[in-house]
Amino acid sequence: MRVLHTSDWHVGRTFHGRDLLAEQEAVLGSLADLVADEQVDVVVVSGDLYDRAVPSAEAVDACTRVLGAISAAGARIVITPGNHDSAPRLGAFAGFAAAGGLYLRTTIAELHRPVLIPDEHGPVAFYGIPYLEPELARHALDDLELRGHAAVLGEAMRRITRDLATRQARSVVLAHAFVIGGEASDSERTISVGGVPHVPAGLFDGVDYAALGHLHGPQTLAEHLRYSGSPIAYSFSEARQRKSVWLVDLDARGLAGVERRELPVPRALGTLRGDLTELLSDPVLETEVDKFLSIELTDVVRPLDAMRRLRERFPHALHLDWRPEGGRPIARRYTEAVRGRTDEEVACCFVADTRNSAPTESERALLREALAAVAGKEPE
Repeated sequence: MRVLHTSDWHVGRTFHGRDLLAEQEAVLGSLADLVADEQVDVVVVSGDLYDRAVPSAEAVDACTRVLGAISAAGARIVITPGNHDSAPRLGAFAGFAAAGGLYLRTTIAELHRPVLIPDEHGPVAFYGIPYLEPELARHALDDLELRGHAAVLGEAMRRITRDLATRQARSVVLAHAFVIGGEASDSERTISVGGVPHVPAGLFDGVDYAALGHLHGPQTLAEHLRYSGSPIAYSFSEARQRKSVWLVDLDARGLAGVERRELPVPRALGTLRGDLTELLSDPVLETEVDKFLSIELTDVVRPLDAMRRLRERFPHALHLDWRPEGGRPIARRYTEAVRGRTDEEVACCFVADTRNSAPTESERALLREALAAVAGKEPE
């Protein structure tokens, strides 16, 4: 059997306010081609199918089209929810969906009951572990003594291995968790709720393959224990990652091999640094025009309307920082900054601290007018 390990689709996510549905559907749509070209039998999504517990209608439509294309290409699909998903909403009509080859494993109390999919060597048991928020999970698992992520996931795996021992089957576990040894990026939402979020890798011993979700960079913790990562980048910290999926082969004895397949990049990420004039005029930067950009301005004085001017050349600039050469003045406590100063002096100091340049005479006149209007008297 050939399994395609994916996770963290986050359909409906924005990137610094930019809608990504078109880019997401382009990349996820390529999974159907991969299914057909590589003769994939099962596609798994290990959590965070959507970016929100209540996804938009547009996100649901896009996800439905992608899942439909994967199914039409010949694969069955197994999905478990992550910390961004609403498990009850994702699992609605699960019984009906299974008849069409879409298996939604969203119930904590039933995580030890696998989806059994046969091949020429017999059945493969797919166990879906939904994201386990410790306080909720210990009630769903009917064991109030469980405390923390490691404890609830450990109990989940005990139940799975106990069930697996009663079957003559190979096994694939889908889990959405932060496993020790994994490397995080800036785009994952923390799953720590009053305790340590990490869980030991040894919890997944005894299964043929553990398809992990939550961390957005593809990584291998052990031959049978991997993160596929997100299909596209959701933070500039992922700029150097090559997004990919894992092709997992199972033979009669279990895990036979794992291969990586890189995904298309709908729009590359880039970072630029320099003063505004240089960035707007340097011909070398023409190669950056079509990228999503994070830009750091080094002008000594904060330029006016900088993002608008940058977007005239770089239409996909998304993030802007101002870090002047030589640094900014050391910030003082509010009480120290205003002590012994007139209202006009306080306003002028605020302008100077904000842009690293004192207000001009015409700007001072405007400040005096504004202060006089607030005080209800004529400016001096």
